[in-house]
Amino acid sequence: MNDDDRSPGMLSGGLVVPGLLGGLLVVYFLLPFVAFLSRAGSVDVVAHLSSPAARRAVRNSLLTAPVATAIATGLGVPLAYLLARGSFRGKRLLEAAVVLPLVAPPVVGGVMLLTAVGQFTPLGRVAASLGVPLTDSLLGVVLAQLFVAAPFVILTARAGFAAIDERLEQASRSLGYGPIATFWRVSLPLASGAIVVGVTLTFVRAVGEFGATMMVANNPRTMPTQIWVDFVAGNIDGIVPLTLALLAVTLAVVFIVQRLGRTPAVVDA
Repeated sequence: MNDDDRSPGMLSGGLVVPGLLGGLLVVYFLLPFVAFLSRAGSVDVVAHLSSPAARRAVRNSLLTAPVATAIATGLGVPLAYLLARGSFRGKRLLEAAVVLPLVAPPVVGGVMLLTAVGQFTPLGRVAASLGVPLTDSLLGVVLAQLFVAAPFVILTARAGFAAIDERLEQASRSLGYGPIATFWRVSLPLASGAIVVGVTLTFVRAVGEFGATMMVANNPRTMPTQIWVDFVAGNIDGIVPLTLALLAVTLAVVFIVQRLGRTPAVVDA
């Protein structure tokens, strides 16, 4: 039986070993979810989520993560296009600056943010004098989320722009469209699938951000920081409902994007 006659449900001999090895990793991925969900069945989720602290944490996360994602997208997509199409001195340094928040541990990122926007820094003092504190505020949460999550949309969008045949953009320019019109009419639509994936990753990373947020804005609480506070206090039953809420939010976003029919197209590409 040749490869063309094989049933779709069968693996060829060369794929059995990779399948077994990869299966062990998949089992490891799923085991914590199964264990967690089995414990969740014994907790009154609704009652715990109805507490004032839990409601505030959910509200703060759902307020700040979309704002951070919108800022990251609005500023990051043009930067991604510049990195994909531009050739200029200092480009490597700019690329390194984009990657730095990814390689720095979140807590370290939070420390660095404090040295830049903390209440005792020049910028922090000016902002506080204007009634807009950059730490221990919802704005501080947004700044922390933006720092750690924005690189995802930049790098993903850059890959999308780089995959576009430049001759299509050149054809648009030859038809009389300027650089901005070409970007909106040609480049952006063609890279939209990759951008949507990047926006999704950015939101999921922002809504789940903990380390930098704890350093920059321990108060007001978000879902991840409230989970940590409950854990330290020994309130294990309080952790489960908020964790479920956080998982529900992230899975809902991924599901909505998949329903739009755009993420699978990018993956298949």
